[in-house]
Amino acid sequence: MRRPPRTAALALMAGLALLATNCSPSPSATVATTVSEASGSAAEGPPNIVIITADDLGYGDLASYGHPNIRTPHLDRMAREGQRWTSFYAQAPVCSPSRAALLTGRVHLRSGMFGRRTAVFFPDSLTGLPATEVTLAEALRDQGYATGIVGKWHLGHLPEYLPTRHGFDSWFGIPYSNDMDWHLPEGMANRTAYFAPEMDYWHVPIMRNEEEVERPADQSTLTDRYAQEAVTFIESHQDQPFFLYLPHTMPHMPLFRSEPFEGHSTAGTYGDVIEEVDSAVGRVLETLERLELAANTLVVFTSDNGPWTSFETHGGSAGPLRHGKGTTFEGGMRVPAIFWWPGTIEPGVIQDIGSAMDLFTTSITLAGGVVPADRPIDGVDISPVLFGTGMTPRDSMAYYRMGELFAFRQGPYKVHFVTEGRYGLPPARTEHDPPLLFDLRVDPGERYDISTEQPTTVAALVEAAARYEANMTIAEPLFDLRGG
Repeated sequence: MRRPPRTAALALMAGLALLATNCSPSPSATVATTVSEASGSAAEGPPNIVIITADDLGYGDLASYGHPNIRTPHLDRMAREGQRWTSFYAQAPVCSPSRAALLTGRVHLRSGMFGRRTAVFFPDSLTGLPATEVTLAEALRDQGYATGIVGKWHLGHLPEYLPTRHGFDSWFGIPYSNDMDWHLPEGMANRTAYFAPEMDYWHVPIMRNEEEVERPADQSTLTDRYAQEAVTFIESHQDQPFFLYLPHTMPHMPLFRSEPFEGHSTAGTYGDVIEEVDSAVGRVLETLERLELAANTLVVFTSDNGPWTSFETHGGSAGPLRHGKGTTFEGGMRVPAIFWWPGTIEPGVIQDIGSAMDLFTTSITLAGGVVPADRPIDGVDISPVLFGTGMTPRDSMAYYRMGELFAFRQGPYKVHFVTEGRYGLPPARTEHDPPLLFDLRVDPGERYDISTEQPTTVAALVEAAARYEANMTIAEPLFDLRGG
């Protein structure tokens, strides 16, 4: 049996009510208050943290977010018993920069996790997440947490950049996207392979810690094996606080699912894949409850970016939002986000703005740690919202693509300085002067430009974006450093 969890949770709620007034409204503010200073709750037992992400999951792909055919009972339960956020953002519209921001609490430009020519890391990339960055795993390990990652890394495949060099005690998963290391039969087109995938078309390895254990990965079993590895990690660390990061490979193309899920959904192959991911989430929840850990565990589910819409029915849906992966329209970066902590988080639908970067600051605060004060931290503490003691200090969101600020949101309004499609889809790159303006409260699909009707609002957002950029530090773009 573990420590009594509810006492710690109640103490956290009392202490975090005080923290809500100390959070700076600036996205680049640094928070240095600890839970132990505010309430002494860290000494009673910090909560476990489980962050589960899907890859390329769209805003409209879960039943709780409106999909009429894909069945996601376990995620629906999380949403029903916890909080479902409707304005939660990945920090970038593609994989590597988004993951870097989640794990460091920093806009990806600050760490060099972007490229001017290359959008993500590839198997010939020469670099990875810099050792100077402080990851959530490192921060929580310093607080006595066991730390594990099960799933896709995509922040550098060379030994010095692997998860085990960035604070994770253990890792089982793949180093980059499942559509890399191409090995196609002569004459086969890439798109043909995507729609009729075979295991041998991509020689992506499976790693255990720093050892390659399978190549090519049997991708049809990845989601199932990730679930089992997650269960094993929780069972092995049930007597100490733990941080489990579970970044699923799916539903990134190519789509694979295990045999029991073939034809499981009425929404085709994509639906099968999502329903298997949901089943994997259910296995994690069941384990937490079986081991009597659920009442002292925060579980978060989200996505690393929007859906890969160029693959049509195999690429997911952004629901009412515009466009998808690779773009700075809402469909590219606004993603599902569900927070579940039985007995602690009050159920509800949250319309406040949130970011995956906020998981860094919030988790460290809950653990009784100190958010790094030696560098700009862009994540804010959203625990007041989770505990019902206040609103999020976040009121803005910056939308970057390939190192360039394309759009900026403040409150309900969003301006687009540049618009461009992705993966061969329209629109062509267009620079807007004056910027386009949308009111996301009434037009989340960004269909009706109101810039001519509200020029003062445009001017206010242009000024806010300029202030934001003036405080943004930009490192060397590391994605562009690739081998011959």
